[in-house]
Amino acid sequence: MKLIKPFRGLRPTRELAADIASHPYDVLNREEAFVLAHGNPLSFLHVNKPEIDVAPEVSPYDPSVYAKGRENLDNLVQQGALVRDNKETLYVYRQIMGEHIQTGIVAVASVDAYEADLIKKHEFTRPDKEDDRVRHMDALGAQVGPVFVTYEAQAQVDVLVAEIVLTDPDYDFQAEDGTHHTFWSIQDEESIAALETAINGLDCLYVADGHHRSAAASRVRNLHRDRNSEHSGEESYNYFLVVLFPHDQMQILDYNRIIKDFGDKTAQAFLAELGAYFVIKTVGSAGEAKPLSPQQFGLYLENQWYHLVLSDLGRSRVNEGDPVDSLDVSILQQAMLGPILGIHDQRTDKRIDFVGGIRGLEELEKRVDSGNWQAAIALYPTSIESLMSVADAGEVMPPKSTWFEPKLKSGLIVHVLD
Repeated sequence: MKLIKPFRGLRPTRELAADIASHPYDVLNREEAFVLAHGNPLSFLHVNKPEIDVAPEVSPYDPSVYAKGRENLDNLVQQGALVRDNKETLYVYRQIMGEHIQTGIVAVASVDAYEADLIKKHEFTRPDKEDDRVRHMDALGAQVGPVFVTYEAQAQVDVLVAEIVLTDPDYDFQAEDGTHHTFWSIQDEESIAALETAINGLDCLYVADGHHRSAAASRVRNLHRDRNSEHSGEESYNYFLVVLFPHDQMQILDYNRIIKDFGDKTAQAFLAELGAYFVIKTVGSAGEAKPLSPQQFGLYLENQWYHLVLSDLGRSRVNEGDPVDSLDVSILQQAMLGPILGIHDQRTDKRIDFVGGIRGLEELEKRVDSGNWQAAIALYPTSIESLMSVADAGEVMPPKSTWFEPKLKSGLIVHVLD
């Protein structure tokens, strides 16, 4: 079964790419998106978060919002800002964020392969978020946000991609956050065929980020299939938009926690109980508290940082042979959140929230010092190898286990469902 194939991308003209490209839909709230898109009618946020173009009191899930997204996409096409390629091809997308470089292949992935678990998942989806993406894709007749996919790195693929990035790019610009984005359409038929063959020769792919988009794409395919009496399985709606990166180029940052309160415990009682599971060291700064390896944690409360390392008792609670139980996010649950704080479901408990590592440990201090939160916990980043092991085992990771950077821009390419 094929994993991926080339496609005819709908994408910006060269001179408009930087103006159109936007943040992905799920990293901004409505107000932030409105501010960023204000004064730029070309911003893809008008398509990806169309609630910014209706009255504030209208629900973002109202049918009129999805209709507005379709109208805005159609307008970009009618203006000539977005143009569909004449032939099916693959694309290459490189991002440079500081010292980090990642270069991926843009393709469409098979819904059949996804449903057969040849494109593996590691997260549960939330029904409301999945429903939103289904309505959005179906209303637009397009997938506008690529799914972030990884695969076990292959030297053959690296060589092919390295040759392509020596050619002139279609787009090359620096975004407002300093990340550099470069994009190539592959013109050489032999290169397209070689890349397609190499990726389709892999045993599997892994969804890194975009579980709601990929699950929604499967449901939208089924909607189209049911509507099409002449369904063949080759229609474009049988595939979904992906960018595939080799696993050794992926950058996962820490995904930290903040705690609203200690229940009926004082801070000192909390620390005393924590001492059973961790060796606690008082340190003078966030830098000293920052975890440098797995099974280390930073803790900030009452203007003080602590460095935590699992004690013998703490380690005894860890099933090292289990890909999920051995994750630091699971250890935190088993040794602190559950037994000491009574937080048993991180998805639903209002006493815990999450802060992406892109914001730094200073953000944790800021949240606690505001008085709205009592403590913050810094974690060591989950490895990409751990993610793949969990997916291979058919398991799911605890919520908010990974924070990928840099994020993929939306609007550089669209997959039309026809």
